[in-house]
Amino acid sequence: MRKAIFFDIDGTLWDVRNRIPDSTVRAIRELKAGGNPVFVCSGRTRGYITDPYLLSLGFDGIVSGCGTMVEYRNDVRFYHKIDSELAVLAVDTVRRYGMRPILEGREYLYMERSEFQDDPYGKKLFRELKDRARPIDALRGKWEISKLSCATEGCDTSSCFRELEGYFDYIVHNPRVTEMVPKGFDKGRGLIRACGIAGIPPSESIAFGDSVNDLQMFAAAGLSVCMGNGSEEAKAAADMITDSLFDDGIYNAVKTLGLI
Repeated sequence: MRKAIFFDIDGTLWDVRNRIPDSTVRAIRELKAGGNPVFVCSGRTRGYITDPYLLSLGFDGIVSGCGTMVEYRNDVRFYHKIDSELAVLAVDTVRRYGMRPILEGREYLYMERSEFQDDPYGKKLFRELKDRARPIDALRGKWEISKLSCATEGCDTSSCFRELEGYFDYIVHNPRVTEMVPKGFDKGRGLIRACGIAGIPPSESIAFGDSVNDLQMFAAAGLSVCMGNGSEEAKAAADMITDSLFDDGIYNAVKTLGLI
């Protein structure tokens, strides 16, 4: 039986400098040679999965935006867009509580340069996105987005999130960063949808991840593998813990599992 293999990006396929270990590249090629479809499964929306080297590795599919978009063999098979009225409500609400939003879409990310010009991650986004970074205010209500993230340091997140809890689920990475995902979507549901498209039961899937936004993916997969550099929450939820990213963690795991 073929296995469908799903990989988170940040902390799993590459590090904070977007470096992918040679052993990971070799593992992906050998998995594909063995007839196993290989997927990216990311919280990033498609507008922020554009790195030429990453995409050159030959993934069979991309599950992006926490399952809000699924591509298989270069064909978009599923896509969910947040209604413009809800998007405006979300932006106005989080800003009322002092949060700085990043709106995440299939083509662009929307963020205000004035809100992130002194933010290290914001600078990284602007540098990497180039013309895929668009302003929020000048395009009010015209955004095409599937989810959003917020810089939340020092903000009353509890009150804000209560106002929007009927519309969004929250992935709280730490006191500074939260992802807001439309109700009914997560990386686990995205994995299940992608497996259905590929014709492989979810029980025959393997998911690699490293953080709290991988927990639903771990729960949905037949087998879950946490990177050695992963968070304690992710390690506790995984079926298997492999070595760290640059200690050949992915290659060692697929070798141990007899997939290559």
